[in-house]
Amino acid sequence: MAAPVTTTEPSRTRLWTSNFALYFVARIVSMLGDMMIPVSMSVAVLGLGYGVTGVGLALGAWMGAFALFVVFGGVFADRFHPLPQMIGADAVRCALQAGLAVYLWVGHPPLWFIVVASLFGGVATAMFQPGLTSMVPQVASDPHKANGVLRVSQGLATMLGPALAGVLVASFSVGWAFAVDAATFAISGICLLLLRVPRFEVDRSESTLDNLRSGWQEFRSRSWLWAVILIWWVLGVTVWGPIHPLGAASIIAEHGKAAFGYAEAAFGAGSILGGLVAIKLRPNRPLFGGGIAMFLFPLMPLGAALVPSVPLLLLLYAISGIGWAFWGVQWATTVQTQIPEDKLNRVAAYEIAGSILAVPLGQVLAGPASALFGVHQLLFVATIAGLGCAVALLATAPIRRLTRV
Repeated sequence: MAAPVTTTEPSRTRLWTSNFALYFVARIVSMLGDMMIPVSMSVAVLGLGYGVTGVGLALGAWMGAFALFVVFGGVFADRFHPLPQMIGADAVRCALQAGLAVYLWVGHPPLWFIVVASLFGGVATAMFQPGLTSMVPQVASDPHKANGVLRVSQGLATMLGPALAGVLVASFSVGWAFAVDAATFAISGICLLLLRVPRFEVDRSESTLDNLRSGWQEFRSRSWLWAVILIWWVLGVTVWGPIHPLGAASIIAEHGKAAFGYAEAAFGAGSILGGLVAIKLRPNRPLFGGGIAMFLFPLMPLGAALVPSVPLLLLLYAISGIGWAFWGVQWATTVQTQIPEDKLNRVAAYEIAGSILAVPLGQVLAGPASALFGVHQLLFVATIAGLGCAVALLATAPIRRLTRV
């Protein structure tokens, strides 16, 4: 049976304040930059002759560094304030992407250079990401509505980022894709610099180790939270990790470089629709409702495995995006409303680290595993694993029964 759903009246409080508008622009352009990276990096590494294994190492280095350092990013954000941390992270990411663009224009970057740049990019993003969760209640009075709007913006970025990267690498060069990527982080940093938000009231008497420990206690005390993360470990190794290197190899071989970007863009288009639906529909059991939507998500690896005609491929990716975005709104709002504000950055950091720590493992293993078993066979395995994770979300009682705050 589907989760009971209530449709609420629009909030009487104005959402589009100057603070929220600046935050919205910063988030959508930084997400645009993030979404350009997998396509740009995949095309660059494959074009330089480093193969699927090289793509897996480059993307895995970024994700691995992010997963290892994001917990510290959450601690620092709670001890001080996430805003200056996010601005500094944008500056570093801008410099790294601009440096890669220049190197690609003037020479032939070795794989180690690309991997090291990805590592630093992952660390910078780890300092940026935890603040995204705690900033929403500071810039918006209705977190659910704001998360729905932000999910739509993420869908736009997920749609436009890969498409833009695909057009740039197909029409100009991969160096231009990295240059535009650098510009997105510059714009994000400027918007964040203009925000005016109050400082957190926090107790800084605890050490960093104590902060890590208290954040962990908050995290482990919520069975619904760590149960989702355990499920996401399976999803990370089997689906999110391999999908970019394997999907790139499969789609580019059949339909060319631009088609891979368009497929990723179609996923973003579906995310827009899923976000719009989530703004209106608020399940009384949000994670149960989101779990039902997750049955649409495996259509992405299925499309990459079958590599049908381009229109059908884009349709499968788009429907997958609908399910992913609807889940994302329910999950983000649940975390933001169930966790105390003074510990939210730390708990969000553990949540982020736990949910994606398996992704770099899947990315690194994608190359060797595809050599042994084949690209398409692994993508079919990813499809089955995605369905299994959706079943697990509905079958786990703390997840299924959690009610909306």
